[in-house]
Amino acid sequence: MAKYNYDKNMLKGLGVGAFLGEVKLREKHIEEAEAVMPKSVFNPNIVAAKLHPAHQNGVIVKVTEYNGAKKYTIAADKEAGTEKLAYFKSGQYIAFELEIGSAYVCKPYSLCSTPSAVFADDSIYEVTVKKTQSGFASDFILDTWKVGTKVVMSGPLGHFNYETLRDSKEVIAVAGGSGITPFLSMAKAIVAGDEDFNLTILFGSRTEDVIILKDELEEAVANSNGKVKVVHVLSDEEKAGFEHGFITAELIKKYATGDYSLFVCGPKAMYKHMDGVVKELGLPKRRVRFEMSGEYGSPVNDEAYPKENADKTFEIKVWIRGESQTVTGKADQSLLQAMEAAGIHVPSDCRSGQCGWCHSRLIKGDTYIPESADGRRLADKKFGWIHPCATYPLSDIELEVFPIR
Repeated sequence: MAKYNYDKNMLKGLGVGAFLGEVKLREKHIEEAEAVMPKSVFNPNIVAAKLHPAHQNGVIVKVTEYNGAKKYTIAADKEAGTEKLAYFKSGQYIAFELEIGSAYVCKPYSLCSTPSAVFADDSIYEVTVKKTQSGFASDFILDTWKVGTKVVMSGPLGHFNYETLRDSKEVIAVAGGSGITPFLSMAKAIVAGDEDFNLTILFGSRTEDVIILKDELEEAVANSNGKVKVVHVLSDEEKAGFEHGFITAELIKKYATGDYSLFVCGPKAMYKHMDGVVKELGLPKRRVRFEMSGEYGSPVNDEAYPKENADKTFEIKVWIRGESQTVTGKADQSLLQAMEAAGIHVPSDCRSGQCGWCHSRLIKGDTYIPESADGRRLADKKFGWIHPCATYPLSDIELEVFPIR
């Protein structure tokens, strides 16, 4: 057996009394301490909680009106416990928790401010909300939010952001309507030095008088040293200084130079149109980024949808933490919408079938999930997990929901 090589003289003269005393001292401290388990927080968890908070409390400090839209400036609500708003990458979104009558809705909106604004003493976010034809949540926000309104929101989410390892230094952004908001954030980030790439925005609107955030875009262009450009494309009128028609492959090629990435954000109709445009352009998959499109809408006109279910109503039994509640849902209503309409607080953020926050276990029943909105993993499909925001009932349903906030 090997012998330890140490200086034994260091131990000479040391008695055991001090060590025995430690036992009594420890027993004394235990006796005097409170009868509760001591708490210790791992430092990385503190950092993670600041970067990815489960929820944040904010307060509206400014409202700016545009054509059919309002921009809300939101500060951290320190009285409610949020000292600083979480940092984000330009292009990300936050989801607001809304109680509208007896319904509970979680609604995402892209941030249109620059990321560095969260580090200022008056740490802020900015979101722009536009009135839409069937905007249940947007109508509520536009009608009720004012200076002083307190809001509850998620931390920053989404992956619609510039990434140096994936994207070209040249970015062509295609925007429609309120889809301009993540690109305004990117433009501001470039001006502030938070991002470093060249951004050309092709912004589609019907007419000049309905363009939103036009002044802020022009300000970003003026202060970007040529790194940000905006080209307005009007579909319903012809004017000098504007492109006319729809955003086509030819129009993109006109403003693209060399290798470039293509980012797209806008209404569903634009996404369908841009699918064909992307095929014409022949860009590598890594060079194309589509922002999540929001709720799928009614699936009854899909070719794959079983038409005999179109007008039916079903019972949905929802389990949360061992307790159940049964609600009704229409065939053209997602399971998420049915639960929210009944006032059930269920997790949700993107409402596009992609983020996974509403990830739930289907216990029983038949469902329809549109292929284009099915963002589940292969294991989810195999073992019966669904995203309620993109799942529609074809029979009575039983599912288990797992709240995370």
